[in-house]
Amino acid sequence: MNRAKNLERLANEEFDICIIGGGASGAGCALDAVLRGFKVALIEKEDFAAETSSKSTKLIHGGVRYLEQAFKNLDFAQLRQVKHGLEERHTVIRNAPHLAHPLALITPVFSWFEGFYFKIGLTIYGFFAKNDSMPKAEWLNKKETFEHIPTLTPKLHSSVMYYDGQLDDARYCLALAHSADEAGAAVINHTSIINFQKDTNGKLTSAIVKDNLSEKSISIKAKLFINCTGPHADSIRLLANPDQEKRLRPSKGVHIMLPAEVLNSQDAMLIPKTKDGRVIFVIPFEGEVMVGTTDDEYRDLEKEPILIEQEIDFLLDTLRPYIANVPAKSAIKSGFGGLRPLIASSGSKATKKLVRDHEVEYDEKSNLLSLLGGKWTTYRLMAKDTSDEACKLLNKETECKTELHYLIGGENYNFEEWKNIQKQYNLDEDICQHLVRKYGTKATEVLEISSLTERIHQDYPFIKAEIIYTIRKEMVGSLRDFFARRTRMELMDWQETLKSTDVVAEIMATELCWSETQKQSNIDTYKNLLKNFMQTASIA
Repeated sequence: MNRAKNLERLANEEFDICIIGGGASGAGCALDAVLRGFKVALIEKEDFAAETSSKSTKLIHGGVRYLEQAFKNLDFAQLRQVKHGLEERHTVIRNAPHLAHPLALITPVFSWFEGFYFKIGLTIYGFFAKNDSMPKAEWLNKKETFEHIPTLTPKLHSSVMYYDGQLDDARYCLALAHSADEAGAAVINHTSIINFQKDTNGKLTSAIVKDNLSEKSISIKAKLFINCTGPHADSIRLLANPDQEKRLRPSKGVHIMLPAEVLNSQDAMLIPKTKDGRVIFVIPFEGEVMVGTTDDEYRDLEKEPILIEQEIDFLLDTLRPYIANVPAKSAIKSGFGGLRPLIASSGSKATKKLVRDHEVEYDEKSNLLSLLGGKWTTYRLMAKDTSDEACKLLNKETECKTELHYLIGGENYNFEEWKNIQKQYNLDEDICQHLVRKYGTKATEVLEISSLTERIHQDYPFIKAEIIYTIRKEMVGSLRDFFARRTRMELMDWQETLKSTDVVAEIMATELCWSETQKQSNIDTYKNLLKNFMQTASIA
């Protein structure tokens, strides 16, 4: 992914399609469209997956809560969403096996009736998963339950175990963008749209964008513009046509990160009911335990949604009936907030009751195509529906080719390759396994690009060579790109990320030709951000 080359292409070429937004939906659309033979540009104002797409619960699922709502309320829209999610689950895992895998989830119950209820529900849930090799739901007795998660409360009666998928959302999104780039799309991050240019009929002809790293502006010409900006989709819709009405009701969801000892397990837990009528997931992720999520309406889209003290209290309180020893607030290592791009309903439903489905909207006046709503698991279907509509508008009949298309690093992936890397490079086991899991078949390229195999931090498997690789091959342009989305360290531990910032900045400054002033400015900005996160959450 050569940023300078792609920036030059954007300024000098005319594209069939220009996609705005580099999250899962935008990157997914870029890959789909370029594989159909379109000339494609993809622009992202921050970094790939910088917002919603890196702040999910990291699950590939149909949604057990949506299934319950579907049956209780005879809501067929919810049922359709579950079906779509479960049908896509195996495809998401198949196409990037280094970044996605099956995950067992334990649902503790406190009576025979509860166990029977959830066994039936989760069996029905599994029924909707076609072409899927996931194990079926299983009712575990108390002894078997503790063999899976030994830290649960002794008050439980039994549990029901079922399977869904887990992914590294930020790196999966990056793999989509990287794969689109590899297929010929001009993909770029840190590039904001300023305005559109239109013809005499009001139809979009070009977009004026600013490269946020150089502060230079360019004009991108395209026959069709596609809006894939998630919670921010209304701002692009209104920029293209101010006469349109807003369609979205974004909601905020937060997660906290706790030490691995909270579960002491490779399996996850589903808490099936909370005081606000939701479910909560407690999931092993990157050696820590992630707990979430909440669901509250969010209106201030100009500010990043971050973890606050009341949300921490809610999540810890939700844990108490299920975990024998819930840790104190001081044990929280980090947390994050994200926004869901929910499509508003005609009524006044709470955001947690809105369907997570998607819609492809065409505005005839401006010729803007917008992909609204949706969820991570169905990103490929969302992209397919959008590209199908683009084909009609551009008079080109081509079939979707993404179902069996491996993402970069995924084809011929074999986790056991870490042993060969260890033998060849004489590195610690955890480093080798980390490289294979994050880069797949490209793992050795990280080590070939640089001999800097020292750890960035003694407690984590990230090495200095990754800084150079991610800058040269994955368009890293800031400290947060690296810590939050390429390595996920920001999600894992704010304090230790803070301690590692100077080490990473030193190498980044050399690679990106930062002056001493630029380097210090980048360090100060990122450290202040982390400190603000800790202060707002009251865990500093």
